Amino acid sequence: MIAHDKQLLNDLALLEEANSLQNAGFISKEQRDLIKKELPDFHTQKNILVRLGFFLLGSFLYASICGAISLIGMFGDTLYFKICCYIFAGIGFAGAEILANQKYYKHGLDDAFSLGTILNIGLAIGISTDGYELIIVIFMAIAAFVIYKRYLHLPSLLAFCLASSAVLFYGLFEFGPIGKTILPFVAMFVSAGFYFFTKKSIANRTESYYYKGLLLANSFCLVLFYLSCNYLVVRELSVMLLGNEILPGTDIPFAYFFYAFTLIVPIVYLVQALKTKDRIMLWISFLAIGFSIYTIRFYYSVLPIEVALTLGGLVLFAIAYFSIKKLKEKESGLTFKPDRINNSNAILNAEALIVASAFGMKPAVKPQDSPMEFGGGGFSGGGSEGNF
Repeated sequence: MIAHDKQLLNDLALLEEANSLQNAGFISKEQRDLIKKELPDFHTQKNILVRLGFFLLGSFLYASICGAISLIGMFGDTLYFKICCYIFAGIGFAGAEILANQKYYKHGLDDAFSLGTILNIGLAIGISTDGYELIIVIFMAIAAFVIYKRYLHLPSLLAFCLASSAVLFYGLFEFGPIGKTILPFVAMFVSAGFYFFTKKSIANRTESYYYKGLLLANSFCLVLFYLSCNYLVVRELSVMLLGNEILPGTDIPFAYFFYAFTLIVPIVYLVQALKTKDRIMLWISFLAIGFSIYTIRFYYSVLPIEVALTLGGLVLFAIAYFSIKKLKEKESGLTFKPDRINNSNAILNAEALIVASAFGMKPAVKPQDSPMEFGGGGFSGGGSEGNF
């Protein structure tokens, strides 16, 4: 199913670990360059701005090919306009396949063709079904998942997560007011189920190249779980979808549950992140705490905005100050000292890197002894006594 060479994918994981070990100071730049020389690599681009530039270039190339075909097809009947997006999707898939065979991976050009394929499939199904949202997002989810499995394309996996969430939402809309009413609870349970599923898959994985995809899906489930029962989200969606008019002095059904959910879940995220040393969950918890504060202030302005910002800044400063003071001397566990390696698996793969680099290392050649021996002078220099 995977278009890329699996050995190259494993080598790429080793190169990433080598970069982490070099940044941490465990290996030198020469050793890292030796590892890179011994292990084949993809045509990849790590600089996000350069990758964005290649993405724009690939989009222009993709659009040019589709435009050239349209110049020929537009002279036919109206049938072309009904099938043109299918043709464009096929072009995108063919382009992604060619780039994969040429060892392009996370480069930018492949992003344009992969994402263009998903977009054109959505447009094609939309034209064929007169804009039936549920069918559109189902086919987009299928296309995004196939492209991810085929090319290990992380943006396509993100598109799959978004499209799958849309499938859940539009599927519940088919049940009318009942489906719209239970939507927050269904989304909460589904996201929780997939969170534990992806968590278990990460722990049991055997291929290193699936790690980032599973981690992305796992993080998306955390975000979806929080937003599914956030009070602001639920209240505004109840007004939009159900047409509920919330009069002064009234509130949405189960309001106390949504209040508690909005306040408790970010704290649970924060505690769990500190307990498991999960950096991504820690950032998500910070964002969730900020959005929870915004949710409360959106409906209840207890203090003027300038007073609230000042007090909030003072509280955050106090928390940061005392946390740094308490943790700055700790050498293990939760500490304020800089993290030498961002990837916790780097040390575990150090042995594999050393073995990989050992094949390319050659022992230092001892220079031959010079036939002429210097020294032995009795005064200021070699040969001062008249002999060598």
